Amino acid sequence: MYELIICEKPNAAKKVAEALADGKPIKENMNGVPYYLVTHGKKDIVVACAVGHLYGLAEKEKKGWVFPVFDIEWKPSSETNKKSGFSKKYLSTIRKLAKEAKEFTVATDYDQEGSVIGKNIVVFACKKKDANRMKFSTLTKEDLIEAYENKSKHLDWAQAEAGDARHHLDWINGINYSRALTSSIKAVGSFKLMSTGRVQGPALKIVVDREKEIKVFKPVPFWQIELQGNVNKGDVIAWHQEDKFWDKNKANEVMKKVKNEKKATIDKAEKKQFQQQPPAPFDLTTLQMESYKCHRISPKETLEIAQELYTSGVISYPRTSSQQLPDKIGYKKILTQLGKQKEYSGLTKKLLAKKSLMPNNGKKTDPAHPAIYPTGNVPSLSNERERRIYDIITKRFMATFAESALRETMTIDINCKDEIFIAKGTRTIEKGWHVFYQPYVKIEEEELPKVNKNDNVAVKKIQLHNKETTPPKRYTPASIIKELEKKNLGTKATRASIVDTLFQRGYVDGKAIEATNLGIKTIETLEKHVPKIVDEELTRHFEEEMEQIMENKKTSEEVLGEAKKKITEIMSDFKKQEKKIGKELLSANIETRDELSHLGKCINCKKGNLHMRHGKFGSFVACNQYPKCKTAFSLPHNALIKPAKKICETCKYPMVIAIKRGKRPQDFCLNKQCPSKHVEGEAGKEAKAIAKGKIEKECPECKEGKIVLRGSIYGKFFGCNRFPKCKYTEKLETQQAANNKK
Repeated sequence: MYELIICEKPNAAKKVAEALADGKPIKENMNGVPYYLVTHGKKDIVVACAVGHLYGLAEKEKKGWVFPVFDIEWKPSSETNKKSGFSKKYLSTIRKLAKEAKEFTVATDYDQEGSVIGKNIVVFACKKKDANRMKFSTLTKEDLIEAYENKSKHLDWAQAEAGDARHHLDWINGINYSRALTSSIKAVGSFKLMSTGRVQGPALKIVVDREKEIKVFKPVPFWQIELQGNVNKGDVIAWHQEDKFWDKNKANEVMKKVKNEKKATIDKAEKKQFQQQPPAPFDLTTLQMESYKCHRISPKETLEIAQELYTSGVISYPRTSSQQLPDKIGYKKILTQLGKQKEYSGLTKKLLAKKSLMPNNGKKTDPAHPAIYPTGNVPSLSNERERRIYDIITKRFMATFAESALRETMTIDINCKDEIFIAKGTRTIEKGWHVFYQPYVKIEEEELPKVNKNDNVAVKKIQLHNKETTPPKRYTPASIIKELEKKNLGTKATRASIVDTLFQRGYVDGKAIEATNLGIKTIETLEKHVPKIVDEELTRHFEEEMEQIMENKKTSEEVLGEAKKKITEIMSDFKKQEKKIGKELLSANIETRDELSHLGKCINCKKGNLHMRHGKFGSFVACNQYPKCKTAFSLPHNALIKPAKKICETCKYPMVIAIKRGKRPQDFCLNKQCPSKHVEGEAGKEAKAIAKGKIEKECPECKEGKIVLRGSIYGKFFGCNRFPKCKYTEKLETQQAANNKK
């Protein structure tokens, strides 16, 4: 008999086993699933792993495409999701190991998701009512030993119940709303799968509202007057103290007064010094925003990379709301270990020389985890993006212990014909924490010349600028996450995936997030007929209700009972207007499909438009005047194809973009015979000779076939004449391929 420790992922199980083993853990496997035998003191331990959720919610009995549906239960993930078939063997292994166990300990991530994963395994797989619980924020040996020795004798039921309620809430909202939308389109004689959810709907509404603000925005003209001059051998740029003139006549009056002046004087020169405090440690949202700002790494990818770094034991738990570093993590020990890494050794020496180490903690807290910090363990980073995220976390950690930067602002008032122009500059006197946070410090340095009152200014130019107010900026993948956090919609762990879902569903597009026609029309339809589906107040209300569950002020039964009542009311309203809703949604889908697939005028009939279409044999381009016009082009099946919104300069055919994962996007035209796809130079001569049979080359892969010249929409290439038995290909450099490298 032994103690069974259940971890969330295979990597975590390995770390736990290595930390607790008196010697070296013995790795075993069952059906390809690893587990570890460990001796800890006089105790035998088996460390097993899940692969995230081994259970998912599903209807107890499938009753067809009906809604609302509330009769749901936890079932093995392999039964609820085709993509989770691999989890079956992990669940089977835990079930078998549980039979011989006398004690159970959950060592999943200490958050709502981890608690639900652990609770479900204990209750459904191990058939136990309770278990011990380990709590840790890093996968370092010291933390894991401490977590094991101080494990609680019960599961964290409040956190597990809140997480369970969240899963139920998300499921019953998502399935019922999505079925309703899809059914409405079926009701008008068509079919299109549509989805929305408890947070997805309000999140999309935020983007759509911003899009509408931009579209109705009317720019207001204003004028600014700039003075360019030289004083004490230094150039200076100053702006009229009015800043923005909303009255052109007033601006013209000032210009008339000063435009021919060649001299001005210094009326006033002021300097002010201020302390710029170090940044607060990272919570997940600020890490996501900073990594997008500095590296253009999306919030979703940032979280994925941070999770990998955590399971590798080199940073602390990333799904945290805290901006505080408690002293119990051991500042000095971490800095000493970081100093063993060449790129940080010089910086850590400076910090360790300080009399005391005190981080500049932020205001945000998290009851479960501290802010994100490096553990000091030497990382083994597999790619450049991992290195960037690790570096920004490490340097942010060091910067929080550094001194404030000393900066100085200087303001100069320049008098030109009794009109005051103001020049402002800022410089850094003492870098302080800036030294530790390079190259991520983004500050403006503009030093003004040294001046005194009554100094003469040689005026070089006075200029009137005609400008307009600008519309609100579109959200970026990072700023929308911040907005969702501010509005208390979703959780720190789910916001990035919610935004990603909006992209996948075609509701939004672009790096500066723009609501598509489908996104706008969907929100307009729902707001008109069933506004509660996209009501952020309702979503926020249930976020607060789940916090009440965490604090043991409410039960999940109470919260879910209220939610079911609300969904029933919404679905009742929906069914009354189902055909109206379906008609509007179908129209939006058709418009969006045509808009996103449009490539331009048909190059043959000149009347129709070329659109990308999807058939049972893959994607293709066809004229919308079919069958009158049968113009068609095949498209590659191994890439995501999008309209390039331009035509080929050589042949005037429309162009498309091919996007392959991990590769640079390629632009190419639909014309296989386009001269830009011909191979030039010596390679071209060889290609022509092979095509005419003047040169024979053996296939270097199969050694049996001959090399032949082939063509595709990408251009010419060499291939084996034994295709499809031999799939050898060799790229040839065409003009279009060369352009894609630029």
